[in-house]
Amino acid sequence: MLNVTRFIIGEIETNTYVLESGGVFAVIDPADENAELLGFLREKNVKYVLLTHGHFDHISGVNSVVRATGAKVCVHYLDGEMLSDGNKSCYNSHFGGIQEPIKADILLNDGDELELGNTKIRVMHTKGHTNGSVCYILENDRIIFSGDTLFRLSAGRTDLAGINPVLAGRNELESLKKLAHLPGNFTVYAGHGEETDLQFERENNRYIRY
Repeated sequence: MLNVTRFIIGEIETNTYVLESGGVFAVIDPADENAELLGFLREKNVKYVLLTHGHFDHISGVNSVVRATGAKVCVHYLDGEMLSDGNKSCYNSHFGGIQEPIKADILLNDGDELELGNTKIRVMHTKGHTNGSVCYILENDRIIFSGDTLFRLSAGRTDLAGINPVLAGRNELESLKKLAHLPGNFTVYAGHGEETDLQFERENNRYIRY
């Protein structure tokens, strides 16, 4: 059985998720160093930090989790440079400081599968919001962790640093189409805001309907 715990972290209220399957844990998008999150992870077997993309509000807590747990950091290879480049992650423009570099241990590709205890996690490349945005698909559990690709009744913006907004917009729509074409229904845990489900978004989300 998979257990999902949500922490809302940082000024942009990013959803950081902790997954547990068979006594093994993963953290999705640790948004910032957070005492409650670190306390929850204390003495737990944390295997992965899974990043949906490389923007600062999804990665700023990575190093604190790694230092506390020794977890391996996973990110799509196209967003790998964002972990050490504060301009590409939008950290520098937002804070005006220097981003602490993050080491990626596993560079992901579309279709990769990761095992977490009794759970299989499939990587779906959903470029648009960033070139290396991904969703994590847990088919047996009927769950999608969508990062900033898909929100309840909305979708990720495509006008941030480092991407061509016209091309990114097209890519975003193609990525939403990939999600919409998954068979059956899924619970969708997004990077911001409340959870939703895929069938509701198919029927009501104007970006998917478009």
